[in-house]
Amino acid sequence: ELKADLAELQTEFALELTERNIEADEEDFRRYRYLIPVLDIEGGELLYPPHHWDTVRGALYSAWQKVQ
Repeated sequence: ELKADLAELQTEFALELTERNIEADEEDFRRYRYLIPVLDIEGGELLYPPHHWDTVRGALYSAWQKVQ
């Protein structure tokens, strides 16, 4: 669901989505194993589930404003 929402928002914010496998990194696994999917917005917030459309869009907008 989060991935689909981000795909929809991609046209609005020209964002680049990078997926990471937390099982490939021991520290990431310890930190996020009970919290996936985590959304780490460059220049913005780290969002944990549950993800709500308005929260994700607002966080992306805030980060986008910083780079404009």
